[in-house]
Amino acid sequence: MNLDQARFNMVEQQIRTWEVLDQEVLDLLFEVRREEFLPVSAKSLAFVDMEIPLGHGEVMLAPKLEARMLQEVGVKSTDKVLEIGSGSGYMTALFAKRAAFVDSVEIVPELSAFAAKNLAAHGIENVKLHVGDGAQGWSGGPYDVIVLTGSTPILAPSFLSKLNPGGRLLAVIGDAPVMKATLFNVAGPNEIARVELFETCISPLRNAPQPKRFVF
Repeated sequence: MNLDQARFNMVEQQIRTWEVLDQEVLDLLFEVRREEFLPVSAKSLAFVDMEIPLGHGEVMLAPKLEARMLQEVGVKSTDKVLEIGSGSGYMTALFAKRAAFVDSVEIVPELSAFAAKNLAAHGIENVKLHVGDGAQGWSGGPYDVIVLTGSTPILAPSFLSKLNPGGRLLAVIGDAPVMKATLFNVAGPNEIARVELFETCISPLRNAPQPKRFVF
């Protein structure tokens, strides 16, 4: 496989056509080599438009969704980022390349160790990895950007309380088959704007909060 050509095709045919037009984001996809964050058995799938199994029942998100998330939260060089769901460390690396610092939480210890190995191999040091359950919030912060890499039927309210003024949070909210990628912006005290960006469907976070459901 010609990796450079496959990467170019991924960006031009999958990602750019999915309204990812921020050139800094597109450039970053060439800089951080996606295939180097995958298990050996899955490297050949690195540029395919699909979720890729990472083991332990977890997956890497499709390339276009990763890129769109990165674009929508608009990470700046002064930002402190919280990522819920480290996975292989690929999204963590993308955030770290643009942010001042990243806290990344992973519930599966083996995946957190895999992410640590991948980040170290790429010389990325402005990240702290945590093993724990972050589906209903995290004790750190405050943060400028929070991203949940798994879906949640409802968003735990504690996340929004962890955002600095001007902060952004992106989460995929809802139940299969219809979920909505939703961006929250904190304009000021008690001023939070919510925008539903697009529909998608991704695997839920383990132990994600559940709404009260009617029982007949």
